Amino acid sequence: MELKIKQRISLSAYFFLSGICFATWASRIPTIKIFYNLNEAELGNLLFIMPISSLIGLPFSGWLVSKFNSRNPLIVSFIFYSLALLFIGYSNNILFLSASLFLFSFSMRIINIAINTQSIALQNIFPKKIIGSFHGLWSLGGLIGVGFSTLMVKFDVTMKHHLLIIAIFSLTIALISYQFLMKSDKPTTGNKLIIGKPDTFILLLGILVFLAAVCEGGMFDWSGVYFKEVIKEDVFTLGYFIFMFFMAFSRFVSDKIIDVIGMKKAYVISATFISSGISMVIIFPYFWPAIIGFSLVGIGVAAIIPMTYALAGKSKKYSAGLIVSIITTYGIVGMLLGPPLVGYLAHLFNLKTAFVLFLISGLLIIPISQLFFNTQKDAMK
Repeated sequence: MELKIKQRISLSAYFFLSGICFATWASRIPTIKIFYNLNEAELGNLLFIMPISSLIGLPFSGWLVSKFNSRNPLIVSFIFYSLALLFIGYSNNILFLSASLFLFSFSMRIINIAINTQSIALQNIFPKKIIGSFHGLWSLGGLIGVGFSTLMVKFDVTMKHHLLIIAIFSLTIALISYQFLMKSDKPTTGNKLIIGKPDTFILLLGILVFLAAVCEGGMFDWSGVYFKEVIKEDVFTLGYFIFMFFMAFSRFVSDKIIDVIGMKKAYVISATFISSGISMVIIFPYFWPAIIGFSLVGIGVAAIIPMTYALAGKSKKYSAGLIVSIITTYGIVGMLLGPPLVGYLAHLFNLKTAFVLFLISGLLIIPISQLFFNTQKDAMK
């Protein structure tokens, strides 16, 4: 088998496993909420831990991508990622749970930077777009993760045993795949962050990732709670499953669609799907409208982050690893403000009202994306 094909398969495994682990955690948020008897604001406080730990990891991750090939930070961080998931399942007090979430999120930041750095490097040696397929595999992993979680919930399997199974499975596959990862992607230039006037190219892409992270992260954290408390569905992972299914499907076909219609139109169409889906969920808080609405949101968010990372890879100022680290920080801020803010708004008003935050974020993607393409024509050549 050709070397670049082996590298693509191995990297695909890491995207897939990362999606499984994250979806496993997110699908169990309602279980944690009940176990610790948390209200929406208290859950929001707990969710704050993850983006804060990721921000703390910013200087560390920036140093890693400038000093090493991405494969070594990837395997080390994935080991801790799997262990942290296990610790979440075995937590029996809020302090230990908080520490486990901190480690989980810190490791996930390093993983995200490493796998996206490798995806940009691999894209450069493939004639056709492949970045969307990597993110599609992340979503497929998430889909399988939440599907498995649904079975665990339905058959009353404890969260402890559920997370143990996923941690062992993920770590085993990650160790096997490690040997085939790209070995020589350490950048030689563009490794130093330049402090000064904000770069418009990076700023606009960062805002797009921020808005997408508010929507995507919010759906990860709150779709299960919405289905349980607003839709009154006992199998509360169903909404999350539907969202992940349509996001995964859309990411697998997004590369071909974007080749036909172009990224500029793709951002507008994606934002329209997000806003339409959220509007339906808010206005008609019933089972089938919610299923359709969550489906539309999944389709809408699918292409935004892969497209934005692909555009970021065209930067003439920074290496792939460093610009991924910078852009990812905007996404983390979206995670920082989005899901916890939904918790606070839901506590003050109700969860339906809080979902307006996702509607506004989705709509803002349209003017920001068009501004980017209108002002960065030279950078796109």
